[in-house]
Amino acid sequence: MRSVGEWMFGVTAALLASAAPVAAQTAAPGFANIFADHAVLQRGRPITLWGNAAPGETVTVRLGERSATAVAGPDGKWRATLPAMQAGGPYTLEVAGKASPAQTLSDIMVGDVFLCGGQSNMEFQVKHATGLEVIPSANDADLRFTTIPDTSRPTPAADLAARATWRQVSPETVGDASAVCYFMARSLRTSEKVPMGFIASEWGGTRIESWISAPALGTLPGFGEGLAAVATYGRDPAAAITADGARRERAWDAVDPTAKADRAFRAAAFDDQRWATVPADDGQLPAADRTGIEGAVWLRTAVDLTAEQAAAGRRIQLGPIGRFDETYINGHYVGGGSVDWAWRNYDLPAGVLRAGRNVVAIRAVKANGRMAFTNVSNRAIGLADGGVVPLAGPWRYRIGAPVRDDVRIAPAPWEVPNSLTTLYNGMIAPLSGYGLKLAAWYQGESNAGEAGAYRALMTGLMADWRRTFATPDLPFFVVQLTAFGKAQTVPTDSGWAALRQAQAEAVAADAHAGLAVTLDVGDRFDIHPAQKKIVGERLARLARVVAYGQSGPRTGPEASDAVRQGADIVVRFRNVTGGLQRYGGAGAIGFERCAGTTCSFVDGVVQGDTIVLPGANRPEVTAIRYAWSDAPFVNLFDGADLPAAPFNLSLK
Repeated sequence: MRSVGEWMFGVTAALLASAAPVAAQTAAPGFANIFADHAVLQRGRPITLWGNAAPGETVTVRLGERSATAVAGPDGKWRATLPAMQAGGPYTLEVAGKASPAQTLSDIMVGDVFLCGGQSNMEFQVKHATGLEVIPSANDADLRFTTIPDTSRPTPAADLAARATWRQVSPETVGDASAVCYFMARSLRTSEKVPMGFIASEWGGTRIESWISAPALGTLPGFGEGLAAVATYGRDPAAAITADGARRERAWDAVDPTAKADRAFRAAAFDDQRWATVPADDGQLPAADRTGIEGAVWLRTAVDLTAEQAAAGRRIQLGPIGRFDETYINGHYVGGGSVDWAWRNYDLPAGVLRAGRNVVAIRAVKANGRMAFTNVSNRAIGLADGGVVPLAGPWRYRIGAPVRDDVRIAPAPWEVPNSLTTLYNGMIAPLSGYGLKLAAWYQGESNAGEAGAYRALMTGLMADWRRTFATPDLPFFVVQLTAFGKAQTVPTDSGWAALRQAQAEAVAADAHAGLAVTLDVGDRFDIHPAQKKIVGERLARLARVVAYGQSGPRTGPEASDAVRQGADIVVRFRNVTGGLQRYGGAGAIGFERCAGTTCSFVDGVVQGDTIVLPGANRPEVTAIRYAWSDAPFVNLFDGADLPAAPFNLSLK
C-alpha cells in the first residue's frame, strides 16, 4: 500500500505526458497491452480481442483451435471476436498478418475474470493483511492476477502504457495482490473449480468521481465546468494550468485581504534579501515564527541554469507541502496542490525556464512551522534525461496572512486524488471490452460527508462500467464503509453513516448489485483495517448468489421496516439466517429513536427475526436508526455470523 507521497509523486508529469495520443505500435500486428502471458479470458461469452497493426492490414487471431480475422482501420486499430469457450487451457494466443511476424502469448486460460476497483482498502495488499499464514500455502497456478499501474489521463487512453504483468498465485507473488480481491477469488475457486483471474485497478485516496467517464459524469449536476477544464487540459495543458492559476488567485482574493499586495512576492525581480533564511537541515523554522504560523508562508529561492538545462527542464520537484500551495517560476504559475502533505511535482510549460537565474516562489498554507518541505533532497528541477538540478537554496521566507482551518482552495479537476474522470481514462478505458464475470468496488472514505451526491455517483459508476465492458447485467458488488473514527457516547450526525446509507440505497435499487457489510471488521484507530479475508469472503458470498445463481440470501440481516406496536417499536429484518443473535450482552445495542433531529439510545430485545425497542413508541418519535456513527459499537448478528446492516428508517 502506497503512502500519500508515493501516489502523488509524478502525478502532474504523468498527466501532461499523457495529454498526447498513445504512441502507435509497431507495424507488426500486436495485442493491446492488457493481453499478456498467463492472462485469463472470460468463459461463456464471445471473446473480444483487439490491438494494433498497419492500417488496412488483415490480421488473423487464434486461440487454441479457434480463429477470427479482422482488418486494421485507418488508425491502425483492429478488433476481433472469437466464439464463446468453456473453461480450460492453457492455450496459445496468436495474432499475425499476411506478411508480418506473429505475436504469440502463452499459458492463456479461459475461466472467470473479476475487476476490482476503488481506493486504498481495495489496494491494500495481502502481505499487509491479517493472517500471513496464508502466504506459504498460496499455490494455485489457475488463479492469476494483474495490477493496473496508477495512471491519470485527461482523455481516454486507447491502451495501457506497457504490457500487463499477469501472475500466477504463489507464495512469491501473492503478497503483492489486492487482499480483498484475492480472498474473494480464492473463496470462489473452492466452489466453482474453474480458472480465475482478477484485474486490480485502484488508487489510494481517490474519489469516486475520478473513476467515471466524462460522458457519464456529465449527466450529473455540478460537474460541467470541471469536465470542461479537464478537456482543455487534454488539448492544451499550458492554457489549462494558466486558467487554473487565475482561478486560484480569485479564491485567494476572497479569503486574504493581503493577497493582491502579496502577488509581488512571486515576481523574479522582487528583492527578498530582508526576508529570513530557512535553516538548511529539514526546513524547520525558528521557534518564534513556528508558533506564529496560522496560515500562509511565502518561500523563495533561485537556481542558475545553463542554456542546455533550461531547455531540458521538464518539471519542478518539491516534495511534500502542507495544506495547499501555489508555485511560480519567474512569475509564471506552474501548479498548485490541495492535498495535505502530498508531494508536489509540477510539469513546466516550454519557455518558463531560462538560461541564468531562475526564481522559484511558493505560497504554502498551514505548514505547521515548517518550510513546507520535509526533505531537502527532494527539491529540484527535473530534466528530460532523468537528471536533476537541485534547488539547494538558500530559501528565504515571509510569514503571510492567517488562514482559517476551514478555508480550502479547490484543487484543479485533473489533480489526483480529487480529479474528475482521469482515472477512468487511464485505468478503465484501456480495458474496455475485456470480458468480465463481475466487478467489486471498495471506495467511499474520500467521499465521506457527501452522501447526498454519492448515491447518484455510485449508480452512475455501475452503469458506466457496464457500458464500458458491454455487459448490461454485470454483477457489481460494493463493500460498505467499515467502522473508523471516534467512538460516540451520545447520538450524533455521522458522515460515514450517511455514506453507508447512500451505498445501501444505490445497491438496493440495482437488481444485479450486492452489498458487503463490514462494520464488525473495522478498526476505529486505523482507516486501513487489516482483516481483509472476511471482506473478501463476504464478496464471494454475494457472488455465489448474484453472479453464479446459487440459492440463499445475498447478505446478512437487513431491516425491512420499523412499526409502532403499543408502547414499543418493532424493527423487522429480512435475509436472516438462523435467527437474530446478540453477542456479549442481554440486549442489542446501537439503536436510536429520533424525534426530528434529536436522537437517543435505546436497547433492543431480540425476538426471532425482529428487534423490539421497549417503550420507544412516543408520539414525537419519527425514525429509528441503527449503527449511526463513524465507528459504531454493535452486537447484532444472525446465525451465519453476519452483521446486521446499518439503517435509518422512518416509522410506519
